[in-house]
Amino acid sequence: MAEDYDIPGTYVFDADASRRGFWLNQFAMSLMKPENRERFKADERAYLAEWQMTDEQREAVIARDYNRMLELGGNIFFVSKIGANDGKSFQFLAATMTGMTQPDYAEMMLKGGRSPVGARTKEEWEMHRG
Repeated sequence: MAEDYDIPGTYVFDADASRRGFWLNQFAMSLMKPENRERFKADERAYLAEWQMTDEQREAVIARDYNRMLELGGNIFFVSKIGANDGKSFQFLAATMTGMTQPDYAEMMLKGGRSPVGARTKEEWEMHRG
């Protein structure tokens, strides 16, 4: 479970997450087939209803809330198929998930990524968030 890890702001995809997100991830992988992409684009809610996902997972997909999908057991490599279906790059998804614009995210990464200085534990993370 997420509380077993001390990695602030991160959802670790472990065996528990895999079980929670099984149907969410199966849905996302279904988008690799053109006919499924078309069905999803035609009526997202109807297509999602065919999968044994939780209501929370379905709503996260509809909202394109990628962080919430990860929290609910989504695997980033599977969930990224949803973004690809929308014509979004992985860089766009990563920027969105960090609360940055795509150009700002790209610039940060070109400069070496996030600084290792700062909140390194959940306790420090909570202190910085106020």
